[in-house]
Amino acid sequence: MFTGLLQPTHLLILLGIALLFLGPKRLPAAGRALGQGLKEFKDSIGGHDEQRELAEVAPVEDEPTAP
Repeated sequence: MFTGLLQPTHLLILLGIALLFLGPKRLPAAGRALGQGLKEFKDSIGGHDEQRELAEVAPVEDEPTAP
């Protein structure tokens, strides 16, 4: 049913529609925001946020200095 959904022609049409709605000045910012949102979504699913939070909460102990 959904075979061949994202062909290059379809992607060009979607890019053209986005360019019409957003304009050339706001399109790069929208792309960055979309990429950042997808990255945060992937991190939350993969558990990378939890590892980052644990690293921030648990400080690394310094090595004792020799007298």
